[in-house]
Amino acid sequence: MFEQEIEKYECIRDTYQQQVANRMGQKQWMEYNEILFSAHSCAIEGNSFTVDDTRILREQGMAMVPVGRSLLECTEMADHFRAFDYMVSHLDHPFDETLLKETNRLVMEHTQSYRTPGAMAGEYTTEDMAAGDTVFGDHDKLIARIPSMMSSTERAISNGLHPMVVAAKWHGYYEYLHPFRDGNGRTGRLLSNFILLRAGHPLLIVKLKDRAAYISALRQIRAEGTDEHLVAFFFKTAVERMKDELAQKKRNTLPLVFF
Repeated sequence: MFEQEIEKYECIRDTYQQQVANRMGQKQWMEYNEILFSAHSCAIEGNSFTVDDTRILREQGMAMVPVGRSLLECTEMADHFRAFDYMVSHLDHPFDETLLKETNRLVMEHTQSYRTPGAMAGEYTTEDMAAGDTVFGDHDKLIARIPSMMSSTERAISNGLHPMVVAAKWHGYYEYLHPFRDGNGRTGRLLSNFILLRAGHPLLIVKLKDRAAYISALRQIRAEGTDEHLVAFFFKTAVERMKDELAQKKRNTLPLVFF
């Protein structure tokens, strides 16, 4: 299953790695990804930061609040930077509950008390939840499934299942369980990329323009009991990103005519 998606993805991944990722150097490559990924992942949750706003904050810190952005949004973005940095520097960490909880703790460290008073960043919810038009399941029963979810994902990685398939399947099931009071989306997208980065693959960046398709694919898991739509979405999103950046590289290498 997913053979065609895997073939299409792998056909472009090596070219992308050689022509884009490797030629930037590791430090610049990760800084570029951190800004782009953080901007879009937080935007999906309602943050109004643009990519340029995110770059300014990353480079100059909280001393430079972009015009028109709230302090809460700045704090949320700064927390996301710390969670991203933690993820990248702990790729040798087992894929377990400790990693999951610490990632969520960092994502929500300085905004949890404002958004959901009484809740603790990095701790599972103590009550049932709803979001938008979705009523989630019994939180006790859902949270009880997390240890097996994490261990089965670690086994799937070790058994050679394609990293993009693992990342998508884990992401879909994790969002279905929705174990934290807040920050589940950002936490889930970070750890999906943990799976990809540990396998040496480029990051998957779900852009704000694709939010509706992304949410729809997640909803299909609840509506139809299948994650194949989300797996297909992950592959499509990854391929489109690589194609776009390869095209940018080619276009921006062309000579300019001055006179």
